Amino acid sequence: MNDITKKYSNEEITVIWRPSLCIHSKKCWTNLSSVFKPREKPWITLEGTDTEIIMKQIDQCPSAALSYRLNKQIMSAAHSENKIEIAPNGPILVHGTIEITHSNGKKETKEKVTALCRCGASGNKPFCDGSHRKIDFKD
Repeated sequence: MNDITKKYSNEEITVIWRPSLCIHSKKCWTNLSSVFKPREKPWITLEGTDTEIIMKQIDQCPSAALSYRLNKQIMSAAHSENKIEIAPNGPILVHGTIEITHSNGKKETKEKVTALCRCGASGNKPFCDGSHRKIDFKD
């Protein structure tokens, strides 16, 4: 799998996009179209939108294809709530910091939102890779 990483920065934040992880939930551009513009190049523009709003939207990315790092410290109330959400006809979304122990014993820490496969068709188990759309998975 081609592991491309693209970065988009302003003074406060660097947005990191890893397209190989994207499950095309469309949450980014349907909820924050002033920043995420899939029909334009570059498709992520950070100007004119508050950094806190961008961070909150990226935190909703179910696959972690979008992430960010702060270029300078921004004072904000951290949201550390853990919760599990079942996406309609899609993955199990685990919000918060979790540790996954794989069947081979390898441990991995995931933060923010982790999308776990629910349909059984993912080529990247236990994570969702968007295969539920290809097989027309319905709950």
